[in-house]
Amino acid sequence: MVAEVIALGWILIVIGVILLLLEAFNPGFFLAVPGTTLIIIGAVSLLFPEIFSSSWIILIGILTALSAAGITVWIYSKIASGNTRPFTSSRDSLIGKKGIVVIKAEPDNISGKVRIDNVDWSAKTTGGFIDAGKKVKVTDSEGVHVIVEEELN
Repeated sequence: MVAEVIALGWILIVIGVILLLLEAFNPGFFLAVPGTTLIIIGAVSLLFPEIFSSSWIILIGILTALSAAGITVWIYSKIASGNTRPFTSSRDSLIGKKGIVVIKAEPDNISGKVRIDNVDWSAKTTGGFIDAGKKVKVTDSEGVHVIVEEELN
């Protein structure tokens, strides 16, 4: 019986290593949790074979490990999925949008800041200075900053 437990221990370790290798080549598949668990169960069965003298204990250990892995994957998927989409914008998508000056905008200087859709952008003007608190409209964009003009009501 001890020889069978030792053989099973090595089988569990090999399966665990295979799962870890699969995880390494396909990250995010969440095979690391069951792989690590199987390696630990296999190592314990090699070090203390008398603990696993009953096949029921081995079966309970494996089912517990797989259940824990399933719950972990489910929790990670709930955390990772979320219902929010990441914010993306392109240079051209800002043209025509309206915002408010947060830090005074100046011509030929991108030290000004405007808030457009709750995102702050470096800004410069095409004309004169535009003080903080004034409403503006994006007329163009260059690189990572926008060019604005004061919005006249």
